[in-house]
Amino acid sequence: MNTQTAMIVGAAALLALSATSSAADEAAKSPAAGRQCFWTRNADGFAAADNHTLNIRVGVRDVFQFEMFGPCQDIDWNQRIALISRSGSMICTGMDATVISHSQIGPQRCAVRSVRKLTPEEIAALPRRAKP
Repeated sequence: MNTQTAMIVGAAALLALSATSSAADEAAKSPAAGRQCFWTRNADGFAAADNHTLNIRVGVRDVFQFEMFGPCQDIDWNQRIALISRSGSMICTGMDATVISHSQIGPQRCAVRSVRKLTPEEIAALPRRAKP
């Protein structure tokens, strides 16, 4: 009897977790929410034209552009960076994100002012150096 109760409680928790997960996925895709979000685990690459602007490839066709508060040293020369989300694992706004750039003096935390999803036309217009 106790095993059966534990299985029922576990199944209910699993259903609630999957409902929450799919609701969060829908919120990330929903234009009605008024914002475009992405999961940090889906970031596939990056490129920076300068030390203030960072373009992150998410999935196959999406690119998000990060505008930094100030210069992020060596970000335009780095081979690797880290994205830190302050609100779990999803980035929707600049306040959600911190970029860690590896410089000659060690890791540097770069505050992000804004995040926006680029349109296909904006992605096509990016200079080659700035395309992730």
